[in-house]
Amino acid sequence: MNEQLEELKSVEGAIEAILYAAGYPVKYEKIAEVLGLDVRNTKKLIEHMAGEFNSEKSKRGINLLCFEDTCQFCTKEQYAPYIREALGIRRGGNLSASSMEVLAIVAYNQPITRTFVDQVRGVDSSYAMNSLIDKGLIEACGRLDAPGRPMLYVTTEKFLRVFGLLSLAELPATETVLPPKEDTPIITDTDDTDENAGVTSVEELE
Repeated sequence: MNEQLEELKSVEGAIEAILYAAGYPVKYEKIAEVLGLDVRNTKKLIEHMAGEFNSEKSKRGINLLCFEDTCQFCTKEQYAPYIREALGIRRGGNLSASSMEVLAIVAYNQPITRTFVDQVRGVDSSYAMNSLIDKGLIEACGRLDAPGRPMLYVTTEKFLRVFGLLSLAELPATETVLPPKEDTPIITDTDDTDENAGVTSVEELE
């Protein structure tokens, strides 16, 4: 029994080391491959570890975030002031009000077109959309099967990480009434040149 417990602790230690050294989301598949385990049990083990890391009783300074295919360490929000002061990090990278507005519309209604976003806001949203794409918070997921085949957009996994969400189900409830979404079938082929072909850079939010 003690040997099994020691072996489990050793595996957990290896997982911690991998995630700490990576500093970015790591696939369960890769961790399982390295440790010689199957993906299903690896994910269950990491989710169990996350329960310990993320518990309100835990005094650790980090959370273990578990997504559908990946997991990642991140610092707890309440320690942000200490981190900024210790590392000399200036506040920055905050999204503008227009970008936050566009991001909220996409998050709660995805997948949606830019035209839908413009309709909701009543103004052109090209700059804000491109900014969110640059930051890796939204991305194209296909085209609407409608005249002109407009591009459809969704939030990314980075969006979840930045806002500390494990899934879209954790988005706060909203009572805002929006126009009906386009319910035309989606074409997932995105090989064609789209309206954002010139956008190639992805910057991390500070």
